[in-house]
Amino acid sequence: MKRLGVISLFVILFVAFLAVWNISYRSGKEEGYVPIEPESKIILIPSETGVFKRSEFALDYANMPVDEQHQRSLQTYYKNRAYHGAPPSIPHPVASEISMGENVCLKCHQNGGFVEKFNAYAPVTPHPEMVNCRQCHVAQVSETMFAGTSFYKAPPPEVGNNNALPGSPPIIPHQIQMHENCLSCHAGPSAPKEIRVTHPERVNCRQCHVLNNKEEHSNVTVFKRMITNETP
Repeated sequence: MKRLGVISLFVILFVAFLAVWNISYRSGKEEGYVPIEPESKIILIPSETGVFKRSEFALDYANMPVDEQHQRSLQTYYKNRAYHGAPPSIPHPVASEISMGENVCLKCHQNGGFVEKFNAYAPVTPHPEMVNCRQCHVAQVSETMFAGTSFYKAPPPEVGNNNALPGSPPIIPHQIQMHENCLSCHAGPSAPKEIRVTHPERVNCRQCHVLNNKEEHSNVTVFKRMITNETP
């Protein structure tokens, strides 16, 4: 009986050894396995993905009736900007201590809507994730101690005159950065009537509309080129 007990003990230890060795061997193989990744990866372009951010409201915009009495126009749209492409100023009173828009500005400007206090539709921001609104948007002032400047305000691009061919989709006359969300400015009652799109349900805007700039360079590339040109 004593010999049988010793043999059984060795058998149990041997089986335990095999089990532990098997687990250790398998885990070692998993740690040493390096997955093979393709050399070329698909890089998502922010300007391409940004056009779909408000796609859930596309059908609402398409079925929404036009409010003729409270339409915005390009004249007021550009009057609220120092130059074409500049951040719009804040045309209504705002408390000086308010700078973060997550709980204040975005209440009206995240999804728009009619504001009875100002008798107008609140424009929809294309970048609601940037909550420090007062970093770029400043309040308008009617009285100032500073004299006017001779700053040349370039005219904005004309509407309906930027097609490559008659009947072709118009090109995008502005940069996409900070404006990736097309439907926020081109659809709904808060969009200026001259640039309000007639087909908001086609949410893939960049499929037909292309940028007007053919080539872009980073600041580093431009700086290196300038140094190269200046060097004799």
